Formats: sequence, structure tokens, C-alpha cells
Amino acid sequence: MGTVERRVAPEDGEAARRTARQDPEALDRDIPAPGGGTAGSAAAQDQPHYQPLWIEEPARRRRMPDPVRTAAVRAVLIIALTLIQAMVAFLCTLAGSWLAFPMVISSVTSTVVATWAALDVWVTRQVWNQRHGVVSAPSSTARSLRRERRRARRQARAVERTQERIRRQGGTGQLSHP
Repeated sequence: MGTVERRVAPEDGEAARRTARQDPEALDRDIPAPGGGTAGSAAAQDQPHYQPLWIEEPARRRRMPDPVRTAAVRAVLIIALTLIQAMVAFLCTLAGSWLAFPMVISSVTSTVVATWAALDVWVTRQVWNQRHGVVSAPSSTARSLRRERRRARRQARAVERTQERIRRQGGTGQLSHP
């Protein structure tokens, strides 16, 4: 087992050196020294730079909403069970077993249920999108409509502020008085 110890050299009192002892089993070049320390400067140059096994990248797509993900998991489980059931029905039919007929009937029923589950994922996704709005992409028409509505509201507020300022000033600044 590798341990890292801190030692203070007697001739260099203020500098602390870090040394590491390794097991003979841990002399593999791909395994970094425990604690990040190295056994010596020559050994540090011989060992390659440690690289992580994977690099985390940001997700390209957003996570599915919870109701949609729940429906999708349910559909995958039902479809997997239906495929297993169909395979058992097929093998029972080949073997000439008495279980073949009930298995075929239940496989047909399971196929209907699996189709319903797949449609449930689609319907749940559509309902969620309708209730929670459109995910706007830069080319989305929804974004341009919102932008136009915001611009119209800003203009209306600016006109209202101008009218309020004119009323407070008692009509000064107007070219004509009604």
C-alpha cells in the first residue's frame, strides 16, 4: 500500500519535501502515484501525464420532462416484456408445447398494450409541450412573435410615460391646446 509522508530535511529546515513509497504491485506506469506525489525527479519524468478516463461534455439536448421520461421508461419496459413473451411463444410453438396457444394470445394482447404505451409517450410529450410552451430555437416563430409583443409593449409604455409627463407639466410643451 502506498503512503505519502512529509519529511523535513535537516539541512533545509523551511522546505518540506514530499516523498511517496509504492507497493511493487503499483509500479504500473498507467497508475498515478498515490496522493499525487512522486518517488523522485527521475521517476516523475518517466511516468506519463495522468489523463482522466473520460471528459465530461455538456449535454447537447435538454433532459426530458419528468412525465415524459416516466412514460418512456414504462413503454420501454412493456416493449421489452412483449418481445420476451413473443420469443417464448415462438419457441413454445416450435417445441409443440401446450403453452404455445396461451402464449400467442397473450403476445397479441401485449403487442396492443406496447403500442398503447408507445403512443402514451408521444401524447404525454405533446401535452407537456402544449402546457409548458414551445422550446424556442433562434429560428422559431414563437420567439419572433414574443419579440414583436415585447416591442409593442415597450412602445406603449413609452407613449404612456410621455403623456403622463405632459399632463404633469400642465400642458406646456404642446403646440396647440384643445
